[in-house]
Amino acid sequence: MSDIVINYSENILNATLEALKASRLKSLVKPNMRVSLKPNMVLAKPPSEGATTHAEVVEGVIIFLKELGVRNIEIIESAWIGDDTKRVYRVCGYDKLSEKYGIALHDLKDDKIRKVKTADYNFEICERALETDFLINIPVLKAHCQTRLTCCLKNLKGCISDREKRNFHNMGLHRPIAYLNKAIKTHFCVIDAVCGDLSFEEGGNPVTRNMIICGEDPVLLDSYCAALIGYRADEIGYIPIAAELKIGRLYSGDTEIQTLNADKKPLASNTERGIAGRLAGYTDEDGACSACYSALISAINRIGYKGEKVSVGQGFRGKTGKIGCGNCASGFTNYIKGCPPTAAEVAEFLRKV
Repeated sequence: MSDIVINYSENILNATLEALKASRLKSLVKPNMRVSLKPNMVLAKPPSEGATTHAEVVEGVIIFLKELGVRNIEIIESAWIGDDTKRVYRVCGYDKLSEKYGIALHDLKDDKIRKVKTADYNFEICERALETDFLINIPVLKAHCQTRLTCCLKNLKGCISDREKRNFHNMGLHRPIAYLNKAIKTHFCVIDAVCGDLSFEEGGNPVTRNMIICGEDPVLLDSYCAALIGYRADEIGYIPIAAELKIGRLYSGDTEIQTLNADKKPLASNTERGIAGRLAGYTDEDGACSACYSALISAINRIGYKGEKVSVGQGFRGKTGKIGCGNCASGFTNYIKGCPPTAAEVAEFLRKV
């Protein structure tokens, strides 16, 4: 099976189930395991704002696990300092999810804390994250104002005490994030790449991708996702450190990726809100798939592009022009190949033109 499975669909629940069925998860989890699901519930904003994990993604994981005979399933998380985890659960619809499937919601702010020494760190980690048999990490693919990317590796920061969260910022974030992933093992990742925020971890600038991404290796997935929003892995400090610690391997040309429903990529919307809506002014969109369009928007934001409009979408097939994004614009004088290209590739292309 492939290292990474990607599925495109506007139906979040079905997309999650299809991706999981194509993944290795079935061979990894056993019915008698205690399985903990760790979404990103950073603050009380609905997932449509681009900051929190869609309940439909978590529901897909729950259904898949129950079909495998797993009965001991829980959801664990703690909101960032200053917000209430229980309120976040309610705002994001997790209370209804809990009631529907009989799944316990645990606020790790109320959990017992255990000191875990890793290298020269002595982390304060919530016991539920340490005692589980199988941890499924369910982050949002989004940008972060300090670390540039937050996805699988950084999502484990929700498993430490609030005091430890403050310490992480004092220690510079990147190195402790990497070492935390030595102390807490992620067994599988399901990434909500539906509409993650373009610039900030707290949401408000969602960019439609309609993607579910899953796999076992958090380093591999994070380095791949970094490229999706316009960064090399070595520009996200904690990723190469985690690779050096052998938590996982970096994304490369040898990575096996299985893409589902590539021919059904939903069309992008150029009516995104906030920063994304402003950046859309630098694009000429006609029938663009969400993955190609979001890569272009991410790249424009990444490099502060102020040039001529970039054409993107199926409506430009067979046409000519100055600057185009993706294979559909292959007739243009300058275009970046790919279906879709990554945001990192688009950013490098735009720098040149």
